[in-house]
Amino acid sequence: MDLDESLSERFGCLREVVAQGVYQRGLKRAAADIDEAPGNLSVQLAGDGQRKFSVDQLERYIQTSGDKTPIYYLIGKYLGDHGAARDHAMDQVVSLVADLRGMLARAGVPDVQSAARRRS
Repeated sequence: MDLDESLSERFGCLREVVAQGVYQRGLKRAAADIDEAPGNLSVQLAGDGQRKFSVDQLERYIQTSGDKTPIYYLIGKYLGDHGAARDHAMDQVVSLVADLRGMLARAGVPDVQSAARRRS
């Protein structure tokens, strides 16, 4: 699966992702597909007022439109690139180990690797 990780950068929230898909397909068509009045759907997607776009409506929208972009947005936003996160964490570990070695040397604790090499 090719994942467009920029989705989470291009959109501020899931509602914006759905709104773009709805307006690209046509508001009337999308509203009919999820059994909603176009005016109500427009208000729900605008994020104003009391009417909210529900999870059930999201499921119907994805089923009827075939638009998987909302799913990809959520994956990119909440699962992200685990490889980059792991690499960042490993960089931090390496830095901490280097700092720890320096602190141990200043405290007079011999370097374990150097002591092991001298014994060999």
